[in-house]
Amino acid sequence: MNFSKANKIFYSFAVLFASVAELVDLPAGRQARWKWNDAVMIWVYAIASFEKNYIYVGMTKDLESRFKRHSRGWEKVTKNYRPFVLIYQECCPDRLEGRKKEKYFKSGVGKEYLRQLRDSIIENTL
Repeated sequence: MNFSKANKIFYSFAVLFASVAELVDLPAGRQARWKWNDAVMIWVYAIASFEKNYIYVGMTKDLESRFKRHSRGWEKVTKNYRPFVLIYQECCPDRLEGRKKEKYFKSGVGKEYLRQLRDSIIENTL
């Protein structure tokens, strides 16, 4: 192995290690995040468990596939609360507006509104 080849391998290793180190040095809540395209419409949604007193609020770019993931048990947070009914959905023009709406529905006032909505929907389906 000549010196230039060894330098290339070392440089490649250093670049790989530096990119991994950058990911690890991020704050806990910021790791492995998507880079959202602000031009994409964002769905804010709420799903309620049929069997337990549980409401989940989230946001996504693809509502249909996200709801399927929750329903199939592929999401760790909602896995134990299946089956679900979609009780609320709203399309927001960008991620910032979607996040504001999501935070509202995770607050006490927003959660209470979703509980009333859930109760009326489940009452009508039974």
